[in-house]
Amino acid sequence: MNKYIRQFLIIGLAFNPLFGFSQESNPPNSDEGQMSLEDLRVFVRVFEQLRQAYVEELSDSELFEMAIWGMLTELDPHSEFLDLEAIHELEDSTEGRFQGIGVELTMEDDFLTIVTPIDGSPAERAGIEPGDIILQINGESIEGLSFRQSLRKLDGQSGEPVLLTLDRLSERNLLEIELVRERIAVESVKSRVVAEDIGYLRVAQFQQDTGAEFEDELRELIQNNPLLVGLVIDLRNNPGGLLHSSVEIADMFLESGLIVSTKGRLESSNQEFYATPGVLGNQLPLVILINRGSASAAEIVAGALQDHDRAIILGDTSFGKGSVQEILNVDENRAIKLTIALYYTPSGRSIQAQGIYPDIRVDRGSVDWNRDESALTEASLSGHLDNASGDEGPELIGLREALSDIEDVQLAHAVSLLQGSQLLNRQTR
Repeated sequence: MNKYIRQFLIIGLAFNPLFGFSQESNPPNSDEGQMSLEDLRVFVRVFEQLRQAYVEELSDSELFEMAIWGMLTELDPHSEFLDLEAIHELEDSTEGRFQGIGVELTMEDDFLTIVTPIDGSPAERAGIEPGDIILQINGESIEGLSFRQSLRKLDGQSGEPVLLTLDRLSERNLLEIELVRERIAVESVKSRVVAEDIGYLRVAQFQQDTGAEFEDELRELIQNNPLLVGLVIDLRNNPGGLLHSSVEIADMFLESGLIVSTKGRLESSNQEFYATPGVLGNQLPLVILINRGSASAAEIVAGALQDHDRAIILGDTSFGKGSVQEILNVDENRAIKLTIALYYTPSGRSIQAQGIYPDIRVDRGSVDWNRDESALTEASLSGHLDNASGDEGPELIGLREALSDIEDVQLAHAVSLLQGSQLLNRQTR
């Protein structure tokens, strides 16, 4: 098994990485959980009936694999059987490599539902949104299909097109979107300066080196822009990823205290992760953006910094993926992904099926700024008197982007909040 599967991971959406523990722990002793001889006889009888009477001939190995799939599927949306191809996809995803249309998927009330499109993917470019329901793939209904069967319908090689029929609650009519599958390499962290004095860091997902990349980007922002008055961390549509990367990022803004804990039935499932002394965030005011597509490791960062009063959380309620999965080897070519625990924020909140609630609720949308370039002013009048001091007004040196240049309404609110708090702090000094 690849080295990445041996690390602590957390996500469990579609084929993505998850939380890994040692396989050596023994399960709790319980007579209630023991399979009786009669249970085993029933299984064998059903197996034989399927093998002999089902309309299509199935091999023993196919039936056993289906039995395993059935057991795991009945548990929860994130427990599943992994064949060699799925294991390779999981390994690729820890390094931000995907093949397909680029979506995170889950089963919601028996409907194949988009959790989030991946940054830079065909799905994102086509405008697919969190919450979209896939009704048809290439004109064929997927109603009644299992999650596994639906994923197989979406599988294909790079360069091959696929037609999706989507149900979007905000639209009156069904949407048809044609996409071309491709190899996707996700850039984990991006940064820039917005509105002159606000540092902006976008984390697309938590990959193997995301913590180190985030540290480099943050350090460069602070060193190259000494007049920064605040930071925005954008975790919207971030499906999660490696736990250690989320802990590393939260640790950059905390001096001490609990970041996240996990609790389950096994002794090894009970883990606590703490911040270490020293912060890189320089105590700059911090706003974190989340939405319905922010899941798992993204929720760990948001929840930890919210509980420690280190950040204002702005946007929409997050996805609410608060369960922990472990990879268990079956053999060299197969494994199972099993939910074994729940994770908790520092204050003890379980966000499973609830999510992180924002401190400031701002729905997604765009800002339509009304720029009046031809406004009549005193200075535009013919023969106006000059300013007695000779002052020509402030020179906007180093202007990168004004607040009125930001069309993303949630980002605009975050920038306005940080700039406004800075002005209020000046008044109270």
